[in-house]
Amino acid sequence: MFELNNNPEVIKYTGDKAFGSLEDARIFLENYDQYALHGFGRWAVVQKSTGKFIGWCGLKYSATIDEVDIGFRFFKAAWNQGFATEAAKKCIQLGFDSLGIKRIVGRAMVGNIASIKVLEKIGLTFLKEFDFDGEEGAIYEIVYNEKEH
Repeated sequence: MFELNNNPEVIKYTGDKAFGSLEDARIFLENYDQYALHGFGRWAVVQKSTGKFIGWCGLKYSATIDEVDIGFRFFKAAWNQGFATEAAKKCIQLGFDSLGIKRIVGRAMVGNIASIKVLEKIGLTFLKEFDFDGEEGAIYEIVYNEKEH
């Protein structure tokens, strides 16, 4: 996680800052409470053929806005290989089929074309623009459709 968040290209469109140290990354992971609070969260993504950690993907509940969002972040070496799309599709499916979630959103800075393409590939549609940490952002959504599940 430290290395993933330490690459300026990887976090360019996230609004996040790099961890200051390995200890900061360890503390973040130890205090990550999404699983305990909601039964789901962001998951590590491991490449089957190598067993290597290549990034993360998953659902996150934000209580302040009562919303579940899909998020993903991968090492640059894993970009443009379909990993984000494959992992995010499975997360959406799990959210709807196993967790009973009825609506999932995705947020991206407008300049983050790759992430927007992933959101569209996994079935999210544009909802509205918003202020993403002072940058132009877009919110996409997908709503559970009983006929498809």
